[in-house]
Amino acid sequence: MTAAKNKTSGNSRHQRRLVIVVRADPVICGHSGEARNLAEIALRRGFTDVRILTWPLDLLTISGLPLKPLEGVLPYSKGIEVERPEPVGDYKVLDGRHLAGMTGRLVELFTDGVPTVCMSLYLSPHTLAVSEALRVARSTGLPVSVATIAEAVGSDVTNVVRSCAADGRLGAAAQVLSAYLDSDVPVAVSDYTKDLIISSAKEIDASHGTSFAERCRHRVAISYPAINTADYLEISGERTTEVLTRRGLMRDGYVLYLSRLARAKGVDDLITGFDASPACKKLTLVIAGNGPESQHLRELAAATSAANRIIFLDDVDDDEKPHLMAGCAAFVLPSKPRPEFVETFGIALVEKMLAAADRSSPPTPAASGRPSATRR
Repeated sequence: MTAAKNKTSGNSRHQRRLVIVVRADPVICGHSGEARNLAEIALRRGFTDVRILTWPLDLLTISGLPLKPLEGVLPYSKGIEVERPEPVGDYKVLDGRHLAGMTGRLVELFTDGVPTVCMSLYLSPHTLAVSEALRVARSTGLPVSVATIAEAVGSDVTNVVRSCAADGRLGAAAQVLSAYLDSDVPVAVSDYTKDLIISSAKEIDASHGTSFAERCRHRVAISYPAINTADYLEISGERTTEVLTRRGLMRDGYVLYLSRLARAKGVDDLITGFDASPACKKLTLVIAGNGPESQHLRELAAATSAANRIIFLDDVDDDEKPHLMAGCAAFVLPSKPRPEFVETFGIALVEKMLAAADRSSPPTPAASGRPSATRR
C-alpha cells in the first residue's frame, strides 16, 4: 500500500493533483471513509493524480486506534495511491520521526511542478503538517502551486483548543488555530462544529488578548462529510439476506450499533438501556466495531440479563456495512460529550437514513453509479 515516490512527467500543465492527509483505512473512523469518497469522486472531477497520505500500518497498530481487518477493506479505484511515508531519523527523535516523514513527503509533492489541492482532515497533526510543508516548500525557491483546505472535526477542538482554554495554555491552541486559519479554505463539518470552534477560540481570546474567534467566524465555511450514496441507495435485497443469514440475524430482528468502541460513544448506556427496555425483549443487540472499550463493554454485556441477545462483531468489512444497516430494526449512535471527544456530525446516522430510503423507485442520477460522493 506504500506508493513509490512520484515521478512527474515533463508536461505538468495537463496534470491536476489532489492530496488528502488523513487517518485512513483501516482505521474505524467516519472521516477515513470520507477520504475514500473524496478520492474516488476526484477521479471523475478532472484530477489526474489522487493520493491519500497517511500513517504506516505498524504505527496505526501500536497507536491503540480502532482498526478493521485489513483484508476487509475495499480496494481503491485505479488512479488512487495510498502513501504511508516511513519515519525519518533514529529512535531518539521519538514520535517526530513519523511527522517528519509525512511533512517531508508533502514538501516533495508541493515542489514537483504539479498544481495541487491539498486537503487535511483533522487539524492536529494533519493541518499542522501541511502548514509546515508549505512553508518549507516555498523556502526552497522552487515553483509551488498549492491550494489548501483544512477540515475541522469535533475532536480537533476538544482535544487541543478547548483543553488549552481550560488550562490557560496559549501555545498549542494558537498553533492549531493559526494553521487552520492560514489555510486557503478552512471548513468545519457542521454548523455545530463551527460554533464549538468559535466558542473555544473566544475563551483563548479572553485569556490572552488574541483575535481568533472573530477570524473563525468570518473565514470558516461549512462542508458536510462526503458520503458515497450509491453504497446505500443501490443495495441488493438478495445480498442483504445473504449477509444477515451468514451472521445469524433476521431482518428487523436486531438493533445495530456500528462505530468505534470508545467511552464517548455511549455504548455502555446503550447496553444498559437495551437490557431494561421492554420493547427490545424479542430483539438482538449487535455491537459492531473495535476500540479501547471493547473488553469492558463485553464484560458489561455479559453481566446483564440480555447477555444471550447481545452480539459483538469486530470483523465487519466495508461490503457488509450497508447491508447490516439496511436490515436492522433500529440504528443507534448514543454518543455523549466528553472532554476528549464531541460528536459533531454522525456520519453513520446519515448512512443509515440512506440505507432505509424507499428503493421502490430508481435512484436519482446523483446517487447512481459507483462511486458517487455527495458534499453539500
